[in-house]
Amino acid sequence: MLVRVVAASLLFIPPSLAAAQWAPVEQVKTYTVSGSTGIELYSQIGEKGPLVGGQMRTIAHTDFKLLWSRNYQPQPDGSCKLVSARPNLTLIYTLPKAGKMPGTLKAKWDAFAEGVRRHERVHGDMIVEMVKEIETVSVGLSAADDPKCQKIRQDLTARLGEISKRNRERHRDYDRLEMNNGGNVHQLILTLVNE
Repeated sequence: MLVRVVAASLLFIPPSLAAAQWAPVEQVKTYTVSGSTGIELYSQIGEKGPLVGGQMRTIAHTDFKLLWSRNYQPQPDGSCKLVSARPNLTLIYTLPKAGKMPGTLKAKWDAFAEGVRRHERVHGDMIVEMVKEIETVSVGLSAADDPKCQKIRQDLTARLGEISKRNRERHRDYDRLEMNNGGNVHQLILTLVNE
């Protein structure tokens, strides 16, 4: 009997938790590099890596596509309330991939590629954290004297702009730390290219 009670209690999910249950979809894109030395592989990354901002090539990149289903409801007192906001998040990772190579170089490449993948995962985690913050700020937001739910949208847009700005700064700070002398990505590059 105790087992049935416990099992039944696990089936009930409070509405506040049910609304928060979502997960991002992940896409991984790759570009291929080749070479017989670490320097040749890294040189290929410089030629073929993803363009960021249309100007600069990078080793890897994390991008995202974010759509929202929002439910704005006019209230009896003339205000408007955002009663739900459900994200649809796709994380898009672009990573380097290498073909066949000598065994010693393959071990170095595998360590490099795994380190780059872990670095990009942190960017993905930051994006998920941003979306959760947006969700927290959004749900329950209300605006007085807004029967057509227009003021609330302007207020939300302003709040989202601040969240987005902080998120971009976090990504920049993280990359700066990782790519500076002694940083994790810097060390990965040195290990790959040094014979």
